Amino acid sequence: MSSNRIGWVFLLNFSFTIIEFIGGLLTNSTAIMADAVHDLGDSLSIGLAWILCRLSGRQATSKFSYGYQRLSLFGALINGIVLIVGSAWILNESIPRLLEPEMPDASGMIWFAILGIAVNGYAAYKLSEGKSLNERVLNWHLMEDVLGWVAVLIIAIVLLFVDWPILDPLLSIVFTLFILFNVFRTLKETVNLFLQGVPDEAMRAEIEAQLLALEQVEDLHHLHLWSLDGEQHVLTAHLVVKVLLSLEQQQALKKQIAHCLARFSLEHTTIELEFADEVCRDKKCPR
Repeated sequence: MSSNRIGWVFLLNFSFTIIEFIGGLLTNSTAIMADAVHDLGDSLSIGLAWILCRLSGRQATSKFSYGYQRLSLFGALINGIVLIVGSAWILNESIPRLLEPEMPDASGMIWFAILGIAVNGYAAYKLSEGKSLNERVLNWHLMEDVLGWVAVLIIAIVLLFVDWPILDPLLSIVFTLFILFNVFRTLKETVNLFLQGVPDEAMRAEIEAQLLALEQVEDLHHLHLWSLDGEQHVLTAHLVVKVLLSLEQQQALKKQIAHCLARFSLEHTTIELEFADEVCRDKKCPR
């Protein structure tokens, strides 16, 4: 099952994250500490995906009428805040070492790097067996971790032969800046979705064009496109029809609307038909 695979990978990744923090202290390596912060963020993402995978089968209730998908946005905010705090701590430790670099335990770094490649590589392999969107996205996170440990391994091998301790804090700063770049990009998208911003402006424009192209539709307003979790979108709109339609004509128009919207894979749609001389009951109507 998808939830079992994700749960197993979460336990493996979280346990290894704790080992990383200990290993970073023992080897005096800020690069390993930076990767530990990265893995902590991934562990939170995997743990959240595990919880959401188990909750996804729950039916919507009268209190949560759209279900529980927006929990993922809440989790993304928590994840982002944790990563920002952790990254700030890593930068606070790494930047002073650029001026007074300390030689880390290169041989210890090599062993931890090999372990990191093995653990994250095996976890990525396990998730590669899954077909769900959660598993595919998390698999990319784990493959990214594997590449990070390969970088640590290369630096550690270099440090065995040359006395360049500055490479360790440099690598940790590169890791941390990479993490922050992705965190801020994700947080920007998450805040937009929390504020019910349009998740895809091109999609909204295309939906509007498709609906206005219908023969019976004269105009539309109150077109709202927002997202539950970044993947499952909700659409509402008021369509103004040109002439008074019979029941059969309304049913035919609804079928045409359903056909237009089918390709967008919307989770929920609410379409209201209005006649040209009808006053819209919603406030702040553009007409």
